[in-house]
Amino acid sequence: MPVRMPEWIVTLLLGCIEGITEFLPISSTGHLLLFEHWTGDHRSDLFNVVIQAGAVLAVIPLFWKRVSDMLFRLGDPAVRDYTAKLLAAFFITGVGGVILEKLHFKLSDNPLPVATALLVGGILFVVLERMLSGRPHTDDISWKVAVVVGVAQLVAAVFPGSSRSGTTILACLALGLSRPAATEFSFLVGIPTMLAASGLKIVKALIHPAAGAASENWSAVGLGFLVSAVVSFVVVRWLLGYVRNHTFAAFGWYRIALALVIFALVRG
Repeated sequence: MPVRMPEWIVTLLLGCIEGITEFLPISSTGHLLLFEHWTGDHRSDLFNVVIQAGAVLAVIPLFWKRVSDMLFRLGDPAVRDYTAKLLAAFFITGVGGVILEKLHFKLSDNPLPVATALLVGGILFVVLERMLSGRPHTDDISWKVAVVVGVAQLVAAVFPGSSRSGTTILACLALGLSRPAATEFSFLVGIPTMLAASGLKIVKALIHPAAGAASENWSAVGLGFLVSAVVSFVVVRWLLGYVRNHTFAAFGWYRIALALVIFALVRG
């Protein structure tokens, strides 16, 4: 039976969930699915994309050195090379996203595919980390990494529960990238990707009355945005330090456990 709570508490919790799970490789979709099952609360797409934008915008200061280099030091060959590869990954995802839009692709809200993607990704993290133990790695982003990351973001878009950061980090690790470099490139590519997707959805919701923007509780939206931004900043800052001395295996086991919980809820 759903647990009923005041709207402001639900909003706080949703902001926290979004802030924690947007960049961690554990699937925000899977966690929101569990929360909806627990509370019976279903928020609008506009609410969800706005708080997602908050989580994304909040992490930009954590990468400000890299971002400022890309804005003001493109004369440096190394900066120009990194920027070109980041834009290439974003372009691949963008083109794929437009194609999916033209094909009227819609995400399924069936929890079974979400749980399956969580489980598969979790197993891959555990297995890959064991395979990579003791092997050499690099911090250099190759064109192969850029292309594969762009494709990996499309895979995450098609299979809810796989996690955008999860698929891209897995791809980077498999191609020999170090954990800090894989995390940074995954997040930097994700910033324009998710902002573009969120911005497009927000514009559509505001332009078309059928989207329900006129009846949206903007106080709740603002609170969710703020909470998501603050939590996301703290979590990503922690993760950037964590991956310097730890593997992603713990996230793999967590994904496996979450998948099993969702399977159990569906069967129950």
